[in-house]
Amino acid sequence: MPTHGQSPAMVARVAALLRALGASEPTGTSTTELGKVTGLARPTAHRLLTSLAAEGLVDRDARTGRWSLGPELYLLGAAAGNRYDITDRARDVVDELARVTGESAFLSARRGDETVCILSQEGSFPLRSHVLHEGKRFPLGVASAGLAILSHLPTRDVDDYFARVNLESEWGEIHSEASLRERIESTRVTGYAVNPALIVEGSWGMGAAVFDRNGRPAWALSLTGVETRFRPARHAELGTLLLEYAHTLSNRLKTHAVN
Repeated sequence: MPTHGQSPAMVARVAALLRALGASEPTGTSTTELGKVTGLARPTAHRLLTSLAAEGLVDRDARTGRWSLGPELYLLGAAAGNRYDITDRARDVVDELARVTGESAFLSARRGDETVCILSQEGSFPLRSHVLHEGKRFPLGVASAGLAILSHLPTRDVDDYFARVNLESEWGEIHSEASLRERIESTRVTGYAVNPALIVEGSWGMGAAVFDRNGRPAWALSLTGVETRFRPARHAELGTLLLEYAHTLSNRLKTHAVN
């Protein structure tokens, strides 16, 4: 029987495994890889995954041994979707943004210290960036969507974020606190965030925050594409469009009780 002090740690481990599995969809992933991503020893990861599988929360391919999210999560997600899912109300905005710009457009939601892509639409331009896709997670501040959200948080919340998160260790010196604070200030000036190929060489992104009914940056619209499509001369054009569509979506969501 776990002690009171162990229970929160166990919940955190299970949550980390489920998030890692979500990021691995649709192909799934191995026990070893899940252990590496979550920082769990392989036996610990396997034990937890086996227990989750017994509850239908995860599933394992008998042929490949790869794990994926289970059917029970679908049922739970369908129930939660009535409260949290905004994709039906945002789909036309994302589609129109992709059509007008020719770039791939995305909607990401904030979940704690991360963003997760929940909706996407490819643009008409034949060359595309494949860094972002539905289900993909990034820490706040790494991709343009997360940078837009982080930049619109109160200063105290930003300070707290940097106090508990060290992006430089995983994402390199360009994601040091000092570098990120410079990009936050730039984003606060223009209103939109720019990611100049900091994740994958040649792949640019721009994002704008979408606010909930309480004025909190809860989502973000973003555009991604190849560097030649995101020259500085086009930043103002794309940034203005992002802000306009983000404002439209924010106003639409204010009439709905979405958390």
